[in-house]
Amino acid sequence: MSTLAAPRAIISGPAGLGDHRRRSLLIARLRLLLVIAVFALVAVAALVRIAWIGTVESGPAQRSMADDLLPPRGEITDRNGVPLARAFPAYALWYNPDAMREGGDGGPPLVRSPEEVTRKLKAIFPDLDTYEVTQKLAAGKPAYLRRRVLPEDANRVFAIGELALELPQEEDRHYPQGSLAAHVLGYVAADGNGRVGMEQVLNDHLTDPATRGEPIALSIDMRVQGALEDELRRGMLSVDAVGAAGIVLDVDTGEVMALASLPEFDPNAVTSSDVRVTQAQRDRGITARAFNRVTNQVYELGSTFKPLTVAAAIDSGAITGLGRRWSTAPMKVGGYTIKDKKVRGSTIHAPDTLIYSSNVGTARIVDELGPANLKRYMEDLGMNERPYIELPARGFPIWASGEWPRLRAMTVGYGHGIAVTPLHLASAYAAMVNGGIWRPATLKRVAPGHAPRGRRVFKPSTSARMNQLLRMISVYGTGRSADAPGFRVGGKTGSAEKPGNGGYRQTTLVSTFAAAFPMDRPRYVIVAMLDEPKGTVASSFQRTAAWNAAPIVGRLVPRIGPQLGVLPDADRDIDLTDLRPLVETN
Repeated sequence: MSTLAAPRAIISGPAGLGDHRRRSLLIARLRLLLVIAVFALVAVAALVRIAWIGTVESGPAQRSMADDLLPPRGEITDRNGVPLARAFPAYALWYNPDAMREGGDGGPPLVRSPEEVTRKLKAIFPDLDTYEVTQKLAAGKPAYLRRRVLPEDANRVFAIGELALELPQEEDRHYPQGSLAAHVLGYVAADGNGRVGMEQVLNDHLTDPATRGEPIALSIDMRVQGALEDELRRGMLSVDAVGAAGIVLDVDTGEVMALASLPEFDPNAVTSSDVRVTQAQRDRGITARAFNRVTNQVYELGSTFKPLTVAAAIDSGAITGLGRRWSTAPMKVGGYTIKDKKVRGSTIHAPDTLIYSSNVGTARIVDELGPANLKRYMEDLGMNERPYIELPARGFPIWASGEWPRLRAMTVGYGHGIAVTPLHLASAYAAMVNGGIWRPATLKRVAPGHAPRGRRVFKPSTSARMNQLLRMISVYGTGRSADAPGFRVGGKTGSAEKPGNGGYRQTTLVSTFAAAFPMDRPRYVIVAMLDEPKGTVASSFQRTAAWNAAPIVGRLVPRIGPQLGVLPDADRDIDLTDLRPLVETN
């Protein structure tokens, strides 16, 4: 009898059931840990990838995207946000003769003749140089035919149907105000770097991706700049001068509100003649248009130095009373005779020395002051150094080193034997009228309350007295044609003979008027200078500053005063009560 074996029990008692549960729980835990590990690995990998992208890959990518959004060169504005220089996309007209030559087979680069293509381009660009363009087309070599092509003109070029005329898109530097403030701004050369003006000074800032996104505000006010250039040009042309220079300076901050040198150039279309001249032209006194007469050319500025000399004498105590009188007789010093063209009485005091611009009176005041003291004051006014301003072109003064002999000090006292830039003079006048503090000039906008401390040159009392004397020159003396009604202008003329071979040229002058306004609370200094003015009908056939430079200031102040917050007031003026008896008795 066979027997069937009983099937093996899967669960045999309580112990087997417990083991099975433990195994199941262990497997579940292992599976859970595996899932957690997988998720952890994925998370770590994601974090590593994010970190990699953030630190390695995304840096250049983000910078590249930012670069695409930013202009290739930063914008420059005036103090009120008016754009002066900005980058913009433009087209260029490029001649590519290989465009018509398949595989370099030497075929003709143009469908039409060079002359016919040039005629069609001339119809689009009337100022095109036909000879130059024809020669370039005939030469069959790649060349630029024109820069700064407008989109509508680009379409007209395409319509000509010449494949060799290409119009690649480029980034261009544009000066919306044209030639206005050209000597302040400078220009951008073909290599993309700034030249001459603030374009050169700010080149790194304007091209750095980290900073070029924010416009840079200069100190100049385009309304004032336009008025200054307009009046200087009018004055220069009316007396047939070879050049002109002018500056408007804030006496409390040193900010340049306007700076102009004529003749000017157009930074949108700079030519070789704008930046360089031949030796023959230089020998004839001709300078390049980009040459800055305000900051780079030094001149003997003549009698405009006389107020500075009188201020030094008052400040040092050499003059204790303005009623003191000196002889007007010619002075013989070291074989040289100092004399006045027109003698007014046998004696003269300091106010009349300024009003009538007396060389003899100034020389006698220098004798009281002493050469060493005069030199020290001139040094404190920065006359022995290049002018302080950001521009790269800054002329070094013609300055006598060592101890000054008596004659040297006398001639410097009335503006000869020393040559400085008009900017030197403007900064010195600012110190003389603002309470006595000399500050460096700047083309960067100064935030309120952040003016540089400067250095004290004159006592406040000296400055107050000089404000009276400058005002008296405009009321009674050679500055009357600059006395704009209601604006309380004060200033001094200077007409200096230009040096030449063998001595001074008596028929060639530099005419200057240095002024400030309003004299009861000076806020701005103006210097207007004409280089080699002629005697014309406009100047009553006179060549001196009273007839040509001073009227420029007289016309300019009413134009810029209201724009600068100085309104005319016929009922206000600086108090001249204690000085009028001295002047009106002569």
